[in-house]
Amino acid sequence: MLWISDILRILFHGINFSPELTGTGKYSGELVDWLIANGHEVRVVTAPPYYPAWRVFAGFRASRYSVRHEGHLKIYRCPIYIPRNLSTLKRLLHLLSFALSSLPILLRQWAWRPNVVIVVIPTLFCAPQAALIARLSGALSIAHVQDFEVDAVFGLGMARGRFIYRLAILFERYVLRQFNLVSTISLGMLRRARAKGLSEDCLRLLPNWSDVYRFQCANRSPALLRRIGVDPTKRVVLYSGNLGEKQGLEIIIDCAAYFQHDPRIMFLIVGDGASKDRLLHLVQSKDIDNVVFAPLRPTEELPDLLASADCHLVVQRRGAADAVMPSKLTNILAAGGNAVITADTETSLGVLCSEFPGIATLVPPESVEELVRGIRTAIDLPRPNRIALDYAKQNLCKDQILGRFFDEVEASLAHFDRSRKE
Repeated sequence: MLWISDILRILFHGINFSPELTGTGKYSGELVDWLIANGHEVRVVTAPPYYPAWRVFAGFRASRYSVRHEGHLKIYRCPIYIPRNLSTLKRLLHLLSFALSSLPILLRQWAWRPNVVIVVIPTLFCAPQAALIARLSGALSIAHVQDFEVDAVFGLGMARGRFIYRLAILFERYVLRQFNLVSTISLGMLRRARAKGLSEDCLRLLPNWSDVYRFQCANRSPALLRRIGVDPTKRVVLYSGNLGEKQGLEIIIDCAAYFQHDPRIMFLIVGDGASKDRLLHLVQSKDIDNVVFAPLRPTEELPDLLASADCHLVVQRRGAADAVMPSKLTNILAAGGNAVITADTETSLGVLCSEFPGIATLVPPESVEELVRGIRTAIDLPRPNRIALDYAKQNLCKDQILGRFFDEVEASLAHFDRSRKE
């Protein structure tokens, strides 16, 4: 079934894309797959996959251009600098390297005359050229904000200085105002967008989604737990996803130390990222044996992994509130998991927990004692969590979310075309 009445030529620009399994790359890949399945022509300008391990995937090269053409989909991969040891400066160089290397490929798409240009933020450095190619092509321009980079970087202390912050905010506001539509993934992030001076007329909500049916059909898998190295008779406290700076995951190791003498409970950390080595070292320094690390699981194993956990951790630092959103939560809810969320009550996650009592256990961020309390509460709750399941069915279905959003895109495109002709 086509959700959009006309076949569109859509140019998609973003640093993260399939086959990355987590975060922005996962959702960008699924979005493009949905567009192709609905008959549209899509060209993607992206980087080689590297996230969350910060290492280029096997079969890809960070130092050269490549292109793959498959039916109505064409993917351009552009060179990118991937630092071994992350720092604020190296992160900036990483983002700038892709913005610069992708520019000539992006400008060449003018001859293709796309109807719609979509850029995914992060990275903000890519947005000016996406807006430019949209203007040159006469295309509707959309900036989709997965993370408010400026707020996250300064909120988490990765950069400091009031003058630099004000310059960054001005740059962000100027860039986002160049787009016909600006979408983001939560009501809290929409509030931030309004506070940045963006017009209500241009703002749209495009929440992250889940393949709800696939996750709701999954069951606990003792065999999978054994392969990972976890005794399936244990109560499993799971963190799965990016092991990055935004989450403050050291608190999980502190909680594991608290439960060290409880033989029922095992902590399982599945993923990769910039903080993994530090977390491994912290486990060794505390001399605890109730934490198991495992690499990210293939997509087909993820439903069984989530269904095998008794308690899910959705951890983030206070400075990241409503600047970034933990994408892992959608699949946890779809699997009927009992999640412990670290967030303040006024954030989007806090409001979710107050509007749907029982959907998850909310605790204040950056408190070991509160997180321990939350784990003790969640780990003994019945599974599956029926409130989470019902919420996912009603609010997280991929086809419903993307169909509704692109209905709005079609309406905006029709208005945009009329305005150009007048």
